[in-house]
Amino acid sequence: MAEAKVYNKEGAEISKLDLADELFAQKPNGAVLHQAVVAYLANQRQGTSMVKSRAEMSGGGAKPWRQKGTGRARAGSNTSPVWVGGGRAFGPKPKSWRMELPKKMRRAALKSALSAKAAENKFLVVEDFDLEVPKTKTISQLFNRLGVSEGKVLFLWEGKSNLEKSSRNLPYVLSKRAVLATPYDLVWADWVVVTASGYRTLAETFV
Repeated sequence: MAEAKVYNKEGAEISKLDLADELFAQKPNGAVLHQAVVAYLANQRQGTSMVKSRAEMSGGGAKPWRQKGTGRARAGSNTSPVWVGGGRAFGPKPKSWRMELPKKMRRAALKSALSAKAAENKFLVVEDFDLEVPKTKTISQLFNRLGVSEGKVLFLWEGKSNLEKSSRNLPYVLSKRAVLATPYDLVWADWVVVTASGYRTLAETFV
């Protein structure tokens, strides 16, 4: 059975939590996890790169010079790809890079990533708390006390609060709602810090 340490908002350990085996005690599937990461990165691509072919360039109507007798190479169009300013041969065109994965495969990848973090003791739970106003310093001090600020941190929370605004300016932190966590986020992070409500959301949503 996997377990995680539970901390208060001052960064002091207060208890331990038995994690859901269905989500945190699975044998990691590297192949599925790799496929999920590749699909995630592919889906971030805009696919808007484009250059003009010789047919789309302006000009090219008249032959630049006569075929023979000038001492220069033959040329039929000033839009040729071999000319400076000409159209490009086989250049990129707008396309969709989107990749779809079955729901079961997405779930398996997420469970693999969470189980790997739990096995490495890199999954920490913080009791629910909120801030009256956004305060980056408070969250920074918390991460320092937890000993995670030297690495990349995935901070997961749930509900409307000032935690997101308080943590998003920290360069080593990726802050988001727990239900929106992806396998890529978990692979990217060295540490996962989740609020108690965020953990409950993970367990209720993905188990």
